[in-house]
Amino acid sequence: MMLFDDTEIFSSGNGGRRIFDVPDADLLLIDNFFSKTESDHYYNVLYHGTPWREYEMPMYDKVVTAPRMISWYGDSSRPERKSNPDWPLELLQIRERVEKETRINFNGVLLNLYRNGTDGVGWHSDKTSSSNKNMNIASVTFGETRLFRLRHKVLKNMAPIEIPLHHGTFLLMAGSTNTYWEHQVPKTARPVLPRINLTFRQVREI
Repeated sequence: MMLFDDTEIFSSGNGGRRIFDVPDADLLLIDNFFSKTESDHYYNVLYHGTPWREYEMPMYDKVVTAPRMISWYGDSSRPERKSNPDWPLELLQIRERVEKETRINFNGVLLNLYRNGTDGVGWHSDKTSSSNKNMNIASVTFGETRLFRLRHKVLKNMAPIEIPLHHGTFLLMAGSTNTYWEHQVPKTARPVLPRINLTFRQVREI
């Protein structure tokens, strides 16, 4: 991991608040949800203080190491969840802001660290068991701007949605979004700095 502060070149978005008018989705984007100063602080604390780990995932007929690092915090001490119930102060602050905006209570958060352009995630819908029929996922980004893409699972003639997620940006995927849409963070050949993404979730029996 890098030992110097690279927040000086991270850019915040200027798109303001946007609701996407697309079928089968409740998508809300807020640029500058956290100020540049707040985002710099949270990036540095999470980057250097999070117990990041690699993990393995099945791919076709083999098991591979995922091209990113993760950490999980949840309101549980169950060891099989690999969950950490001792949320750092900064994660609690971020969760409080997210819950105030969404009026949704979240009991878990998955942290992803994309170390460079060779890290990414392919097309998928989140499989985590939710306490609700429709999974609400609140996403916060700190660090390098990366492209976030969504595509409808059924309406194949619909063009994918492409959203640059900037330093301090908030994205809510609510309602039936996760049921009808897949999303990805594509890899890039561009030289990019690390990106931290937090996805707050409502998880059953956590």
